[in-house]
Amino acid sequence: MSKLDEKVAIVTGGASGIGKAITKRFIDEGTRVCVFDLSEEGLNELKEEFGDSILTFRGDVTSYSDHKEAISKTVEIFGKLDIFVSNAGVFDGFVSLEGLPESRIDEAFSMIFDINVKGGLLGAKAACAELKKTGGTIIFTVSNSGFYPNGGGPLYTASKHAIVGLIKELAYELAPEIRVNGVSPGGTITNLSAIPPLKDCVQQLDPETRKRLISARNPLQIAQTPEDHMGAYVLLASNESKAITGTVIESDGGLGVRGMAVTLN
Repeated sequence: MSKLDEKVAIVTGGASGIGKAITKRFIDEGTRVCVFDLSEEGLNELKEEFGDSILTFRGDVTSYSDHKEAISKTVEIFGKLDIFVSNAGVFDGFVSLEGLPESRIDEAFSMIFDINVKGGLLGAKAACAELKKTGGTIIFTVSNSGFYPNGGGPLYTASKHAIVGLIKELAYELAPEIRVNGVSPGGTITNLSAIPPLKDCVQQLDPETRKRLISARNPLQIAQTPEDHMGAYVLLASNESKAITGTVIESDGGLGVRGMAVTLN
């Protein structure tokens, strides 16, 4: 029997990338999942693949009412909520401070912080009442940018540092009923691209070059896939981590010990 059997989860941004991998792995572990995403196409694909094991909800993580509706529907259909995964996020494409167009800073800042930070805060706020009933858990997707420079530009890096702070504060406030943790993926091969206001400021790299750059940045010299991070999410979602809260698992190939030894040949 899986450690996640009979649990119920909501995964935001669950129709693509790391979120889609979380959705699939949780279903494999016996969890019933509500996927909260803006992509109607992605949601339909998951519904066709998994049928009644999945509930799809098309919504915007910056809307508190959308979070409340997703949670209400999840509890109505599946009876409870055990796990809330705040995974939805957007990226700044590594655009540097000097490269940020003055005319777009306000728009880019608002978009990244509204989705990456406010979206997580609203989700946690909406979910906490149901999670208290089950002794549940909240898991945030962070990033190596939550700890180290050069995992994005200043907007993305600042937003991910903010999520680390949010994890610590919510773990303190919501204990002992709810555990709050995070997973910090390193460079991962997904389709995540820069937000629209910054797209034309980004240097485009072909897939092989991107893969080599990611591999060269970490001591294990791996370009990670979304599936490489799933063990951390399963652990934090299960009762095997009942003594863990306020923690971020760094699933990043060892970036914290990279030193100066790893170079691109």
